[in-house]
Amino acid sequence: MAPPPNLANLGRRMARPYYVTTPIYYVNDQPHIGHAYSTVAADVVSRYQRLRGHPTYFLTGLDEYGLKIERRAKEENLAPQDFVDRMATPFRSTWEELDCAHDGFIRTTSAEHRESVQTLWKMMEDKGDIYLDDYEDWYCVGCESFKTEKELLEGNLCPIHQKPVERIKERSYFFRLSKYTQPLLDFFEAHPDFVQPDARFNEVKSFVKEGLRDLSISRTSFRWGVPVANDPEHVVYVWLDALTNYISALGGPAPKGIAPLYDEFWTSAETITHIVGKDILRFHAVYWPAFLLSAGVRVPSQIWAHGWLTVNGEKMSKSLGNFLPPGPLVEAFGADVLRYYFMREVGFGQDGDFSHRNLLNRYNGELANGLGNLINRIVASIVKKNLGGRVPRLRLDALEEADRHLIDKAKASACDAARHLEALAFHRALDTTWELVSAANKYVDTTEPWKLAKQGEQQRLEQVCYTVLETLRWLSIMLFPVMPNKCNELRSQLGLPPLLPTVGVDLWPSAWGGLGPGIETRTAGLLFPRFDESQERSILERLGVDKEPQPGLRAK
Repeated sequence: MAPPPNLANLGRRMARPYYVTTPIYYVNDQPHIGHAYSTVAADVVSRYQRLRGHPTYFLTGLDEYGLKIERRAKEENLAPQDFVDRMATPFRSTWEELDCAHDGFIRTTSAEHRESVQTLWKMMEDKGDIYLDDYEDWYCVGCESFKTEKELLEGNLCPIHQKPVERIKERSYFFRLSKYTQPLLDFFEAHPDFVQPDARFNEVKSFVKEGLRDLSISRTSFRWGVPVANDPEHVVYVWLDALTNYISALGGPAPKGIAPLYDEFWTSAETITHIVGKDILRFHAVYWPAFLLSAGVRVPSQIWAHGWLTVNGEKMSKSLGNFLPPGPLVEAFGADVLRYYFMREVGFGQDGDFSHRNLLNRYNGELANGLGNLINRIVASIVKKNLGGRVPRLRLDALEEADRHLIDKAKASACDAARHLEALAFHRALDTTWELVSAANKYVDTTEPWKLAKQGEQQRLEQVCYTVLETLRWLSIMLFPVMPNKCNELRSQLGLPPLLPTVGVDLWPSAWGGLGPGIETRTAGLLFPRFDESQERSILERLGVDKEPQPGLRAK
């Protein structure tokens, strides 16, 4: 049986570097599930690319400058640096709790970042794209950006933060953004996948087509920022400062040979993917590429803008008491289950709702009853009792139609899941993976290995068990980017070592029969023990949602 078209080639091209980033998070408050959603998505991308053998760098970090931080620090009676130092710890701890294995954690108050910002400024200045002038306009402190009057709601409210904007007039350096209206449109035309999803890209293109105004890129009304090198009365506009993190974390911008990480993961990378929330798309899809075009620096490959998460149907808000930190959820369900729910529940790029009951439904219906049941009924039951706990031998000459059907399904699912993960369509990758889980459970129901054992049909029993065990091996790889710890636990039950991604080695499943005969399987506790009604009530009460109404399982 030949593998489906292109499966053997996916990821087997020359192992060129892959760079994925989250937005850097503003440290005016504690991390919540919105931050976690972006970071888990980037971690899944990173783990998938590593499985395919690609050198991969995953960056996250913190945005620590700006008027909003200066004011917040003052409210806390702290110096701004002391405030951001204190706020950095919860973010680091949260990513550890969620097993987000970042390679770099950038803090914009670092000396290296400051030097990179000043270098990029100089490169744009040398291009003739920075000039000094007076500026007056409406400013939203929450967004750290100016607003035109047509963007504001009635009462001069910011449309995102629903708070009044401030009128600011000051001397400012400007970037000649208007000069890049046509170059940006030309770039968009040449790179039709630059922004995803497509609907967001259409919004970006419409904004640029209206014509761009020159952009104020310095401030004198506050001090907490990167100083303009040749005019220290000014600090660099926080968004120019913040966006530079994607290259400053790699040691850039720099001439070739000076910063190896920058050479590998920016200059030479096959793919550079920025994952951001839709509210900051304009900064990434308009301002950032314009700055880079001005400086003569490579523009990233793609900006992926995901939607917002509500909580149980309501916008996250401290006043509503639904501002959810990830920690208690990890404690209740485990990191892998929360990661699975994030990637399964919402189509990436769309708005979605976080529901505690939907999480429980997903857990019991898919993880416990689906994958967990498949493992338990074969590894802990049939193989242990009837095959001495060892993997039987594969007999390709004895395959029956049911066996071939499941093997074909595994190959098709692996191909489709890889294609969807390449496109950051996480929910679709999990859809096709769960079709394989369902097909494997149906295969067990149809072949009835317990009857084969009772009737003494040893050869057929071994063939059925091998087919399911090998399917589980494939699933342990296909699900690894989303649930790394649970997948390694599954591999342990199959008698296999943990997955260790290696540059240049493609571990994605494609050839049937990789599970060697005679391997001793290991029974352990249930991988996904089912929660009964009493346990569900207890979990919801601990999480403060015991009065949440019971919705049905959300459609995917």
